[in-house]
Amino acid sequence: MTSQVVDRGRFPPTLWRAIQSAGFQPAKILRAAGLPASLHLDASATYSTAQLFAIWKALDAMANDPNLALRLLRGADLSGHQPAFISALYASNFRDAIQRIERFKRMGACEVFRTEEGNGRWAIVKEWPAATEAEPAPSVDLSFMFLVELGRRGTGKRISPVRVEYCRLGPATPELEGYYGVPAASGQGRNALVFDVADLAIPFPGHSPEFLDLVTPGLTAAFAEINESDVISDRVKSVLKRLLASGRPELGHVARDLGMSERTLQRRIGDEATTFRTLLSEARRELSQQLLADPAIHIDEVTFLLGYQDSTSFYRAFKGWAGVSPGEWRLERRSEFNKLDALH
Repeated sequence: MTSQVVDRGRFPPTLWRAIQSAGFQPAKILRAAGLPASLHLDASATYSTAQLFAIWKALDAMANDPNLALRLLRGADLSGHQPAFISALYASNFRDAIQRIERFKRMGACEVFRTEEGNGRWAIVKEWPAATEAEPAPSVDLSFMFLVELGRRGTGKRISPVRVEYCRLGPATPELEGYYGVPAASGQGRNALVFDVADLAIPFPGHSPEFLDLVTPGLTAAFAEINESDVISDRVKSVLKRLLASGRPELGHVARDLGMSERTLQRRIGDEATTFRTLLSEARRELSQQLLADPAIHIDEVTFLLGYQDSTSFYRAFKGWAGVSPGEWRLERRSEFNKLDALH
């Protein structure tokens, strides 16, 4: 399925927090970029490609540090990663994890990741369809570092690309090349990371608690549900919530996760007078409300984490469950919490 390219994207709250952790003030950056100084406080704000580039250029000028992306990566470790990144740590292997991120980008971001495979190599090319100028260097670096981090943290191995390609001129710093583990080639016709295909097949043995602690409370609650229940429907829904973002929540995947055959799982689900399709719908409904309860998670991210191909399908399903749109449900919840706070 091909999504229409739109020149509207987000600058996630998690990234603003990483910037603050690295010692920079979002309000100053926004003013320097010619944007409202309080825009970082609006988690639902969207930006054009030109505005996103202006933010990165302002930050780059303010930092005056060719290793800025390394500082921001450390800031992200302190302040927390995006839900899509955390979800990708639950992938089956490095290739699956990157494809999850690629799929998330296709859901409406200004930037896209395009992949190419051949001769034992797999390239991830970063592009901005609406750009009229080169992407600022820190933006390129940080995107690449997050992909490398995803591979390293997911596999537990120090995976390195076999090649790093930059459009920009001039050599990369020793610190950047030390991080990647290979020299970076500047003055190329694209911004790309190239991996050995064999590295993409390295399995992710499972999430690690230290990174789960970084995720938002809503997603933590969703992934922390008990998996030892005697009620098979509860166990199936728990597994489904972990698998949804892959876009492949099928009976066979759940059966393997629970260590039983498809036939046995199907029989046990039937014994509880329900169906796999019903449990899938219930898992999506429950997880959607857990995620929407956290205002830091954008509705587009919720759509991705629930395994929907587009926001229209999610909106239609949610309205069927709750009688209102996701945005209206979130506003109602916020109003209820405000009333409770006023009483206390």
